[in-house]
Amino acid sequence: MALRYLTAGESHGECLTAIIEGMPAGIAIGEELIAVDLGRRQSGAGSGERMAIESDHARITAGVMEGVTTGAPISLLIENSDHINWKGRAVKPYTTPRPGHADLAAAVKYGYSDIRPSLERASARETAARVAVGAICRALLREFGMTVDGYVAAIGGIAGNTELYDHDERVRRARLSRVQCPDERASEKIERAIEVAHREGETLGGILEITAQGVPVGLGSHVEPSRRLDVRLAGAMLGINAIKGVEIGDAFANAARCGSRAQDQIALDGEQLVRRSNRCGGIEGGISNGGTIWMRLAMKPIPTTRKGQDTVDLASGRQCMATYERSDICPVPRAVVVCEAASCLVIADALLEKLGGDSLNEMLPRFKTLRQSTLRDVKMTDSDHIYWP
Repeated sequence: MALRYLTAGESHGECLTAIIEGMPAGIAIGEELIAVDLGRRQSGAGSGERMAIESDHARITAGVMEGVTTGAPISLLIENSDHINWKGRAVKPYTTPRPGHADLAAAVKYGYSDIRPSLERASARETAARVAVGAICRALLREFGMTVDGYVAAIGGIAGNTELYDHDERVRRARLSRVQCPDERASEKIERAIEVAHREGETLGGILEITAQGVPVGLGSHVEPSRRLDVRLAGAMLGINAIKGVEIGDAFANAARCGSRAQDQIALDGEQLVRRSNRCGGIEGGISNGGTIWMRLAMKPIPTTRKGQDTVDLASGRQCMATYERSDICPVPRAVVVCEAASCLVIADALLEKLGGDSLNEMLPRFKTLRQSTLRDVKMTDSDHIYWP
């Protein structure tokens, strides 16, 4: 792995901390740049009461001087504004695990006598740190002409028509929507569905789409399973709270097609090799092929509902109803930027793995060579033979 990151902190603790190591020198980074993505994570319909309390700001404490990365590890600190309401306060032991959350499994695994340590760390509050790290990776990708975007395709079974517009217009319209959906009619229906869920004490899940444009041929590898770009992306997506399904390209539609109609046929455009479609989602054999990388992600309704759910009180051993913890009604719109951030991390790591180098100036010429690859670079002759030993 060329790029490593680590986050620490609890939902109601003093702060969240993140460290990212492997970022080359020479990338322009500022706290205001990170603030853009953190602001997106806090906005939109379906947000819980916590968002009215927090106003996230990532403070850069190391690895950046005069607004430019130095090549040293970068550390970030995000204070939890809500911590002051909990500091020094005696909190009743939490012993009623919520179905679908980490509560029970973590209590068994770590031997907790109180569930709170697991719900504090398993909380989606941690994703604020990941979004901050992702914003730094986004800045790196931007230097090489790569962009990562996302939008909501469906919430609560209400699907928008994401094929109404081209990619850029789709993203633009999604940013104007309180539910991050580019289809205006679907957005209105989704907002009403969120209001109903709120009244009924329920939560809603949905489907997001993430795209990465400008990615060159050659990121990832087929030679070892863990190096495959699709494996790395899928793993990063499933590491996000409540994301339970990942589809790359037309994966499920391809499963119903015959083989000749499920691939992206190759053609010549001058000396460039091009694809006639993008059913594979920009990745073949674990390697980026130059097409747009796109994924569809399934996010389940989060398990913390005001409507009671059956559980067992681990202190008394009696059947009871799960205790409600303050939460979102629908986190799907806010999850868009979280999924973008996780994608930026993976693609930035694969890019650094491919190019090497300790500074932006060292990497840019190598990237230019990578972009200029033509048919001549892979031309083979009939006299080429492989002799097995």
